[in-house]
Amino acid sequence: MIHPTAIIDPGARLDPTVEVGPYAIIDAHVVLGPGCRVGPHAHITGHTTIGAGNVFHTGCVIGDAPQDLKYDGGPTRLQVGDNNVFREHVSVHRSNKLSDDTRIGSGNFIMANAHVGHNAIVGNNTIIANGALLAGHATVADRAFLSGNSLVHQFARVGMLALMQGGAAISKDLPPFTVARGRNGMCGLNIIGLRRAGYSSEQRLELKRLYHDLFRRGWKLREALAAASREYHGEPARQMIAFVEATRRGICTDTGFSAAGSAEEEEE
Repeated sequence: MIHPTAIIDPGARLDPTVEVGPYAIIDAHVVLGPGCRVGPHAHITGHTTIGAGNVFHTGCVIGDAPQDLKYDGGPTRLQVGDNNVFREHVSVHRSNKLSDDTRIGSGNFIMANAHVGHNAIVGNNTIIANGALLAGHATVADRAFLSGNSLVHQFARVGMLALMQGGAAISKDLPPFTVARGRNGMCGLNIIGLRRAGYSSEQRLELKRLYHDLFRRGWKLREALAAASREYHGEPARQMIAFVEATRRGICTDTGFSAAGSAEEEEE
């Protein structure tokens, strides 16, 4: 189960079912739960606690020190849930201060060369594709999809079931169920994702109307939110409204181009 060339610190705590490949390094203070597999040349370090069933492919660096000049070398933490896949050369950094952790939930698929920065929070069942980069303190909610080489600025938030097109870059918040395009742009709803997630046609139509009222009608956002709070009462709509109301960095701007296109037209 543990290759003879692997280096495992005596202070690390590994469940007996953990598999460790050639030349992997696991440092002190690491906790690895049942059924985890650590691939060749992977390095797991820091005060890192990892749940069950996680898979780390070749060259992953998990729990290393934050890339932050203010970091003072303290024993900061990384928390990882269950059944995540970290593909080749993924890097995930622990937090920069003791009061916060970097946190990754369960069921996530993080593809080759992606990066999760210090103090970031990743929910459950997300897909973070090749080369996608999350800066420090970024937040990605459940079932979001970050396409290849997409960029999330520090402190920016990606809402639930949002989708970032390949190469998209955001320094503002991307609301739930929407599609990011270009730089801080949005281009409609993630209709396919909503349908696959089991949202009803009524919920999708309400979200479409809400999106139009918030982002395409030309109203000031505060006025649009006040009107939407009175008119929309479905749970997905309320989630979008609450997300937009909580923004501190501002919201991505609609580009006037619908990524859903015919998918939205089919439901009218």
